[in-house]
Amino acid sequence: MKKSNSETNLGRTGFASRLDLKQAEREDQLARILETIKSSDIQVVRVGFVDAHGTVRVRPIEASHFAQAARNGVPFTTALLAMDSGNFIFKPVFSGDGGFGRREMGGAGDVLGVPDLSTFSVLPWADRTGWVLADLYLSSGEPCPYDPRGLMKKACAELAKRGMSYLGGIEVECHVFKIRDARLGLEHCDQPAATPTVDTFAHAYQHMSELVYDAQNPIIEPLRGMLTKMRMPLRTVESELGPGQIEITLDPVSNVAAADAMSLLRTSIKQLARRMGMVATFMAKPGLPNVFSSGWHLHQSLSDQSGTRNLFASDDAVLSKVGLQFVGGILDNVGATTAFSNPTINGYKRLNANPLTPKRAVWSHDNRAAMCRVIGGPGERSTHVENRSGEPSANPYLYMASQIFAGLSGIDRGIDPGPPLDDPYAQTNMPALPTSLLDAITALEKSTVLRDAMGAEFVEYYIAMKRHEIGRFMSAVTDWEHREYFENF
Repeated sequence: MKKSNSETNLGRTGFASRLDLKQAEREDQLARILETIKSSDIQVVRVGFVDAHGTVRVRPIEASHFAQAARNGVPFTTALLAMDSGNFIFKPVFSGDGGFGRREMGGAGDVLGVPDLSTFSVLPWADRTGWVLADLYLSSGEPCPYDPRGLMKKACAELAKRGMSYLGGIEVECHVFKIRDARLGLEHCDQPAATPTVDTFAHAYQHMSELVYDAQNPIIEPLRGMLTKMRMPLRTVESELGPGQIEITLDPVSNVAAADAMSLLRTSIKQLARRMGMVATFMAKPGLPNVFSSGWHLHQSLSDQSGTRNLFASDDAVLSKVGLQFVGGILDNVGATTAFSNPTINGYKRLNANPLTPKRAVWSHDNRAAMCRVIGGPGERSTHVENRSGEPSANPYLYMASQIFAGLSGIDRGIDPGPPLDDPYAQTNMPALPTSLLDAITALEKSTVLRDAMGAEFVEYYIAMKRHEIGRFMSAVTDWEHREYFENF
C-alpha cells in the first residue's frame, strides 16, 4: 500500500529522527512490525517503560497509529516518575520544575517514550495485542536521566569502550497462588489496596519432588507454554521449596536485552496468572503463614564484543584476572549496590531471616553460602559469577547496571578480592551485607563510585524516593505495635 505524504514526512521530521538512533534500521524494523500488525490483525500496542521500581507503565496505542507513535514518541506524564512504590507522590510535580530541577519536567508535563522496536512482541494471552518497550527522552531530545533502561544502556556503553559486553542469566523465584477471595469491594480499594486471600496447589517442603511438581502443573504448564510462544530464552520452570513457589531460569542474554527479558518475564507471569484466577508475586517474603522467601540469583560474566570469548574464563585458574577484579569491585561496593539488588523494605526480611541467603560480602568457588559464587573453573568456557543476594522484585536495569559499574570500578582500580572462601558463613570478619533498606540507601548516598557512574541526579532522585517509602513505613502503626502496647500501656 502506498504511503501517504503525511506518513512519509513523519519518517523525516518525527521526534525520533532528532535522536542519535539508526534511522534506516528503525524504518526497516518498523516496516516488519507493521506487516506483523497487519497479518496478525493486531488492534492495540502497549507501549511501555519500566520505572525505578521495576513496574512496567504502559499506554495502549491503537495499532493504526503505531507508526506515528514509533516516529514521534508516546507521552508519559512526569508524575509517574514522582511516585514511590505505593504510588504516593513525593515531589512537587506541579511546580515549575516538577521537583526535578528541570524546567522541561515541570507542571506534571510529559516525557516522551520512544519505542525500541527490537523489543516488539505479540502477547499470546491478550486478544490481538502487541507490546513494546520504550526509552524515555526529554522534549529537548536529551535522554531522561531518571530512565532505568537508559542507565543500563549507559553501563553497557562503558563496557563497549573497553571492548567488553555483558552477559546476564536469570534465575528467579516467585509464588503463584489460587485466589480464594480477590477482595475487590470498594472497602478494600484503599492505597495500597487490600491483598487477595489465597490458597496453594499443594503442600510443599519436599524439594524437587516430582509429586509436588506435578501438583503445580496447572500453573507451570500454561506459564511454560506462554513463555515459549513469546520466544523467551527459557531454560526451566520448576517447583521450588515452599508452598506455591516456583523458579524460572533463562539462558544468558547480552547487554540491555538481559534486563528486558526479566521485565517481560515478570509482567507476563503476573498477567497470565491473573487471567487464570491466580496471583503471582515476586515479593521476597510474603506475609503469609508457612511461606518460604524468594530470591533472584543473577548470573553474569563479561565477553569480548563479538561474544565469542568469555573474559571470566581461565585455563589454569578458577577465575581470570578480569573476573577477579570484577568480583572485587562488586564486593567493595556491596553496601551501595544492595540498594538496587534489594530495593524494598521487605527484601531484608529475606536476607536477615533466611538461613540460606548470603550474609557477608565474600566470594567462593561453587559454594551457595557466598554472595558471589563462581560457577565453572579452570579450562571451562562457561565460567561466570552468580550474585545470590538479590530479591525478585528488583528493577533489572538498576540491578544489572549497578553490578556493571561496581565491577568496572574493580577492574579500573585492580581490586583483588583475595582467595575464595571454603566456609563463607564462618567468615565473621568480612563486611556484612546491609541489614535494612535504610542502611543500603545510606551507603548509596556515600558512594562516589555509583554517584559518578549513574549520575548524581539519578542517585539523589532514587535516595529521595526510597527515603519517602521508608518514612511511610516508619510512620505506620503495625499489628505488632498494636498488640504490644494497646492494652498494656
